[in-house]
Amino acid sequence: MTKNTITAIVGSKNPVKVNAFQQTLARLYPDAVIQCEGVDAPSNVADQPLTEADTCQGAVNRVAFCRANYQADFYAAMEGGVDHFEFGPATFAYVVIADKQNQQVGRSANLPIPASIYQSLVAGRELGPLMDELFKTQNVKQKGGAIGLLTNDVETRTSVYTQALTLAMAPFLHPQQFVN
Repeated sequence: MTKNTITAIVGSKNPVKVNAFQQTLARLYPDAVIQCEGVDAPSNVADQPLTEADTCQGAVNRVAFCRANYQADFYAAMEGGVDHFEFGPATFAYVVIADKQNQQVGRSANLPIPASIYQSLVAGRELGPLMDELFKTQNVKQKGGAIGLLTNDVETRTSVYTQALTLAMAPFLHPQQFVN
């Protein structure tokens, strides 16, 4: 018996993002072979998005680039950002998943961040390098991320992305329920 192959393009070469979508698809399609590749896709927003709107737009832009330049069953992008909410500053991610016809936007939970970190981000810093400096780590954005550092690795970038991606896949898993 041959397994069905599902191809996926992720709009980033960051191994955390590629692995998160690979894991998501493998869990949702356990009888399929998953071929997941990361590519350089421009976000066309700041390296450190400072609003929900810019964060979402970055993920949308990455998926649009992938759809226009690659052939695959699925396309995905994850864009991490920060914003200052009524309850304080937080980091989060938007995820976008598409196939040839449809696109779905999802969002992760918020991770509260200290006001001092938020102020450094507003001043032009990027979260990953800033967390590396504060926690004396190296390249944490391609590992557990700020999420891992601030939750003592109980949650990580991968776990948060995987949850958001899994939830965003619902319309692809049950398209008959999502007909307009």
